[in-house]
Amino acid sequence: MPIEVGRRHGARRKATNVINKIVESARQAVADIADGATIMIGGFGNAGMPSLLIEALIDSGARELTIVNNNAGNGDTGLAALLKARRVKKIICSFPRQSDSHVFDALFRAGEIALELTPQGNLAERIRAAGAGIGGFFSPTGYGTLLAEGKETRLIDGRHHVLEFPIHADFALIKAHRGDRWGNLVYRKAARNFGPIMATAARCTIVQVAEVVELGVLDPEAIVTPGIFVQRVVPEARA
Repeated sequence: MPIEVGRRHGARRKATNVINKIVESARQAVADIADGATIMIGGFGNAGMPSLLIEALIDSGARELTIVNNNAGNGDTGLAALLKARRVKKIICSFPRQSDSHVFDALFRAGEIALELTPQGNLAERIRAAGAGIGGFFSPTGYGTLLAEGKETRLIDGRHHVLEFPIHADFALIKAHRGDRWGNLVYRKAARNFGPIMATAARCTIVQVAEVVELGVLDPEAIVTPGIFVQRVVPEARA
């Protein structure tokens, strides 16, 4: 609906709310991802992984990427396909090895990819801290292990802690169940995982959405990611 925004020389001026973050295709949405970018990719295994956005990223040709994800890819699709295309120079994750992570395993053994291993809770909190504007935090996880080497430690309430720093990203690629043209999002069950915090920690968040709904359809009390954290929405039907 047009809304009256003021008067000029006695005449009413009207304007229409034109906020529309929906883009025509996944390829268009990732076209400005440059070589060397740091990219967060949502998903817990295959649950919530934005496979269509990853495929578009592969097609874009961007290289020397730093990827932040919970694991290091499954099988030969999705994130594993991005690794297989040799577009990733470094991965920050909490679970790099499992029975079907053969792509990462081969690249790591060959010295073709760097790994920053971060315990899962610390990984989530480092991402959340970036979105919250926190400069760092102390965590007991990892103290006394190789993961704490070279890091500041502190004794807090009789327990040793390790200083961890936030992880910021240039882009976040996530998947949501439903969204509107303003970028408000809701997720489906476990597919929610890292998406909400990644959306807050990146300069540009691109979301693959299963269904786009009209404004007002999503219950404000049920919206998990407000549109202020989302820059581009890609309907799966257009991807």
